Amino acid sequence: MNGLTKRSALAIGFTLLAFASYAAEGAASPTAGAQPPASSAQAAPPVTPANDPAYTYKTLRLNRATFDALAARPEQLLVLDIRRPDELTRLGGFPVYLSVQTSDVQRSLGYIPRDRLIVTVSNHAHRAGAIGDLLTGYGFRVVGAIGVLDYEAEGGTLTKIAVPPPRTAAVSPSTASAPAPAK
Repeated sequence: MNGLTKRSALAIGFTLLAFASYAAEGAASPTAGAQPPASSAQAAPPVTPANDPAYTYKTLRLNRATFDALAARPEQLLVLDIRRPDELTRLGGFPVYLSVQTSDVQRSLGYIPRDRLIVTVSNHAHRAGAIGDLLTGYGFRVVGAIGVLDYEAEGGTLTKIAVPPPRTAAVSPSTASAPAPAK
């Protein structure tokens, strides 16, 4: 197989994996009166079009399992986080990502690699879905969108970014003992 055929087959494989996971997620529904298993009692149910009809984008909305499967092959994936810096530090995110804010995406197209599968990231995947649709229109290979809060609600762990304390001006010994200027 040549490089283009391998990449195409890989992209199709990941897309089929995402669709299969998404279809299984949508089909799975608890029976009436059944108690959820103890391990899933704390986790929120996966977000699907059935429980979030406001997600109207063509970009596939990924669940935790599908994203984790894609993230297991980092050499083929680009995680594009489009949130503001305050959202990244407050909520956390994935361990490795390219950060381009929503308003800067169109000006930054030249910096986004075209040889990688792309997953767009926002808080609940709505902005990520919109940017995924935009990038797909420019010919990028977007395989899905995910929200970090949805990922965390499904049991995923986010990387929290510690904001360093503000720098204070250090007083050097030479400036501390210098005589006052003459008037």
